[in-house]
Amino acid sequence: MSPRTRTPLRLTAAAVGAVLLATGCNAAAKDSASGGAEGGRTFTLVTPDPVAQNEFLKLAVSGVKAAAKAHDGSQKVFQSSDTDSRQQNVASAVDSSPDVIALVGFEFADIVAQQAEAHPKQQFLLVDACTKKTYENVTCAVFREHEAVFLAGAEAGLLTKSKKVGAVDVLDTPQFRRYSEPFAAGAKKVSPGVRSRTLFVGGQSPFNDAARAKDQASTLASGGADQVMAAAAAGNTGVFQAAKAKGFRAYGVDANQCLTSPGEVVDNVLKKTDVAVEKGIGQILDGKGGTTVSYGLKEGGMSLTGLEPGLKDSECLIAEPANADVLARVEKLRDDIAAGKLTVDDPAA
Repeated sequence: MSPRTRTPLRLTAAAVGAVLLATGCNAAAKDSASGGAEGGRTFTLVTPDPVAQNEFLKLAVSGVKAAAKAHDGSQKVFQSSDTDSRQQNVASAVDSSPDVIALVGFEFADIVAQQAEAHPKQQFLLVDACTKKTYENVTCAVFREHEAVFLAGAEAGLLTKSKKVGAVDVLDTPQFRRYSEPFAAGAKKVSPGVRSRTLFVGGQSPFNDAARAKDQASTLASGGADQVMAAAAAGNTGVFQAAKAKGFRAYGVDANQCLTSPGEVVDNVLKKTDVAVEKGIGQILDGKGGTTVSYGLKEGGMSLTGLEPGLKDSECLIAEPANADVLARVEKLRDDIAAGKLTVDDPAA
C-alpha cells in the first residue's frame, strides 16, 4: 500500500452520474474503438479516484491500453470518486464480463473479495494492494517501494551539506515506514556520517493533512535537515511549501512531483502502475493468475524520475548537470539491487 498522492474531489450526485457516464461509457467506448477487432479480448480498469491530472492513475490507464494493444483487444476505464461509485463501477465491470478487471488501490480490496467469491469465473487484477484471503481468480500486484526509496536516500546522502536528512511519513506503521527507513539507509550507505530523523503526520486525516505535514517538515528543517523525503500522500504539498520557505530539498512519491513544485523537488520515487497492469493482465491470460507478484527495480516496477527517459523535461533538480556524478552512483546501486548484489531491508517484512 502506498501513501498515494491524491487530490480530494467532492461531487454532487448529479456530477457523479455525469462522471460515471462519461468515463464508464462514452470515453471507454471511444478508447475501445482504437483497440482490437470486435469479439477479441476485453479489459476493464477501475480507478479509485478521477484520473484527471493524477499521474499515478494515468500510468495505470496507459498500462491497460498497452495490454489491449498487445493482445489485440479493447479496454474500458471506469473512474470512481467515492466508496459508492467504486462499488457501482466494479459491479458494472463484472456485469460486462471482460477477460480481466484491473483495479488500483487498497480501496478495492474488500470489494474485490466480495465479487471474486460471487463470480469465480471472472478474473481480477488488484494493483498496489491484495485481498486478505487468496482467490484463484484474483491476482495481486504489489511493489517493493523500499528499493527505490533507498536510491532516493542515496541521492540525499550525496547531496546533503548539513549531513542531516529526514522524512515526513503518514503513519508509524511497518508498511509506511517503507518510505522513511530505507531513505535513511540509502543516505548512510553513501555517507556513513549522515544523521536521520522521521516525523509522522498522524491525526484524523494523515493522508490529507497538508498543514500538519508542512509543520513536521519545518521541524525537520529547523533541526538541520536539508534533504527531506515527502511521503505524506496529499499532504506532500505542505512539505513542498515548507521546502520553499525553509530552503531544504524534497523528494516526491508515486509520480513526478517536480512539475508541481519546480525548484524544490530533487527526484521522485516512481511506482510504475503501467508495468504492473500490463504484465499482470498478460500473466492472467497465460493461465498464471491467482498469485501475488512483487514488482521492484529488477522488474521495472519501481524507479526514480532521474533514472527514466525524459529527465531533461522533468523539472527535477537531479537533472542539473552538476548532479551527473550523483546519478551515476545511484545507477550503480540500482543495478546492484536488481542483480541481487545489494539487499535493502524491508520494514514491512
